[in-house]
Amino acid sequence: MKYYCIGIKGTGMSTLAQILFDLGNEVSGYDDATEHKFTQDGLEKRNIKIYYDNNHEIDKDTIVTYSVAFNENHKEIQRVKNLGLKIVKYNEIIGSLMNDFNSIGVAGTHGKTTTSSIIKHILEQTVGCNYFIGAGDGKASKHNRYFVFESDEFNRHFTAYHPTYSIITNIEAEHLECYKDIDDIRNTFEIFANQTKNKIIVNGDNEEIRKITFQKPVIYYGFQRHNDYSIRNIDLNTENSSFDIFYKDVFLDHFTIPLFGKHMISNATSAIILCKELGISLEEIKTHLRTFKNAKRRFAEEKIADTVIIDDYAHHPTEIKVTLNAVRQKYPNKKLVVVFVPNTYSRTRDFKAEFIEALEVADKVYLTEIDCNREKPEDYPGITSHIITDEIPNSEIISTANIDKLLKEKGSVVCFMGCAYVDGILNAFKKIIS
Repeated sequence: MKYYCIGIKGTGMSTLAQILFDLGNEVSGYDDATEHKFTQDGLEKRNIKIYYDNNHEIDKDTIVTYSVAFNENHKEIQRVKNLGLKIVKYNEIIGSLMNDFNSIGVAGTHGKTTTSSIIKHILEQTVGCNYFIGAGDGKASKHNRYFVFESDEFNRHFTAYHPTYSIITNIEAEHLECYKDIDDIRNTFEIFANQTKNKIIVNGDNEEIRKITFQKPVIYYGFQRHNDYSIRNIDLNTENSSFDIFYKDVFLDHFTIPLFGKHMISNATSAIILCKELGISLEEIKTHLRTFKNAKRRFAEEKIADTVIIDDYAHHPTEIKVTLNAVRQKYPNKKLVVVFVPNTYSRTRDFKAEFIEALEVADKVYLTEIDCNREKPEDYPGITSHIITDEIPNSEIISTANIDKLLKEKGSVVCFMGCAYVDGILNAFKKIIS
């Protein structure tokens, strides 16, 4: 079949395009962004054509899908509609792809990418698997039995999925432009969970998860001892994180991960339980956990002289806070600087107080102006990055135009955070300190 992906450089759309190609389809796509993005590496490796204009021909039997970041009035979407091409929603294509495999859907407000990546790493090293990781990372073969995929709650996408196994890492308020409130969010997670065919693995420490009425067998994990699997004897040090897992108060095993922060231990525990359910031995799980490398833009480190640069996808206050605390774990004696790129006006407005609290973990805070491609600033009067920096002492606005401000941060740990495009300001910083 032939597929045309509009917004093909988006993290999810890039991943989908790669998987469609690997499964034997003819794939091409369109994007507005002409600058290089890390998400196009996999596309270029497969020689998937990316168009930046609206003049190329598209075959009549092509199926079109497009990113939610693109407004329906976008000229390329209007063009394919005028051509009479079949348009299928992004999440519906993903849902249909899973039906041919034993699928593992990883959902949650935070931790989806890391948890999916850990499972993918262990299964790749043992029994093989297909994977859809929302960091522009996808791969598939018709010969694999398992398919690991992120199940995104944005716009209720994951209600189109019926996984064999599912994981829910946590539920918090997020995407309030799509949901009425936390009850609406939790109820939608409940729909996803109860579409699971086999077992559901969930974080039993999360209050919202505990409110769900599960209709399928459920396994609870967490730091609290009333869970089926409990995490104990944690050691957070500058080299790694280690912990014990108990099952029903009986010692299961000791694990070490090359990751930092209690949230990473929680993510790893859900992956361990899932792999154990699939019949992977604990010794194999332990061995492959030690060699795990996280997905792109998840605590990605680079050192230039005595400056440590961390590139991370964190964009929700909870993610920012736990990531900055993880940096403290690994680099307790360095100054901690954060450069945050806010992604949407609605999230900046809805979580103003939480952003302020999270960012105050750092010693110095810089924010860029809000970088949003799916919301209009005129719809959110008065909402700018200043509503955050005005409330944080020793914080300021920065851009590539005044990147020299960061010269005084040489020798620090400088964390660039956000789900928006951060490469521009990050690369500008690398240039001035090199």
